[in-house]
Amino acid sequence: MIGVYAPGTNARQTIETIQQAEAQGVPAFWLTSGGIGPDTLGVFTAAALVTRSIRLGTSIVQTWPRHPVVLAAQAIAIEQLAPGRFRLGIGPGHQAIEQLYGIEYKKPLTNLREYLIVLRDLLHKGEASLDGTYVKTQARSQNTYDIPVMASALQPGSFRLCGELADGAISWVCPWDYLRAVALPALREGAAKAGRTPPPLVAHVNVALSEDGEAVHAAAREQVGRYGGIRNYRAMYAAAGYNDPSGGDQGAIIDSIVVSGSDAAISQRLATILGEGAGEIIVHPVYMEADRPAEIRRVFDLVARANRDAGVAR
Repeated sequence: MIGVYAPGTNARQTIETIQQAEAQGVPAFWLTSGGIGPDTLGVFTAAALVTRSIRLGTSIVQTWPRHPVVLAAQAIAIEQLAPGRFRLGIGPGHQAIEQLYGIEYKKPLTNLREYLIVLRDLLHKGEASLDGTYVKTQARSQNTYDIPVMASALQPGSFRLCGELADGAISWVCPWDYLRAVALPALREGAAKAGRTPPPLVAHVNVALSEDGEAVHAAAREQVGRYGGIRNYRAMYAAAGYNDPSGGDQGAIIDSIVVSGSDAAISQRLATILGEGAGEIIVHPVYMEADRPAEIRRVFDLVARANRDAGVAR
């Protein structure tokens, strides 16, 4: 399945965009959280009431500012409004949250592990008990809920953790070659250790609707180029073979993380990524045109066609 990430400039516009995606045949819509803006779970709660079939997923909700019991309660509300359509993706984010939330960013994998344990136990088993480093709770639910709990993953350790505990691993700005060669084996290793079937790798893929390579590079540097300067991402890019991600290697990284060209070429590349092991794709547009609403409609049409070609039902 191929979904999209295409938030609007405000909550109402984002809800209207989700409705538009559903009308155009897009099967899944994703939103992320971070900084000061409309709350993702609040937006999806409203969107659940005005849509009928499109799946809704967070990629991701940050763990630090909310207790997992609160996240579970919010997820239950969306699930009850849109049964079987909501997927909760969580993650610890990166060092920038220290100033935002006034916390110390340390042991993010421990933080993520504890959130996954509590969320999955509480939602899937109806009770959770943990006296952890970051999470302490004794919680019970009157019911169980079949809400997939996914998590962000960037380096092998987080992919192994997702294999062990999560219902899916969600990447961001990772080269597909790295995901295929490093992330998928780590995901499978974690699952084998836990004696479970490997969960899907949900690959964020940047897509630019342009055959102008120079323009694509300029837009990508502006819209996603900053990640090469963030410590967590630098380590991932080093593991992928790029030692100067915010400098001399930036152009090669853009070529590795952005799919561009004709609509047919983009669709073929997305199909290849699915065929080589991605369980799902989130198309994240790199915007090329001043008329963004028209460009979003083109992205939705391309994604809908690509899903039809892959035999994915709406």
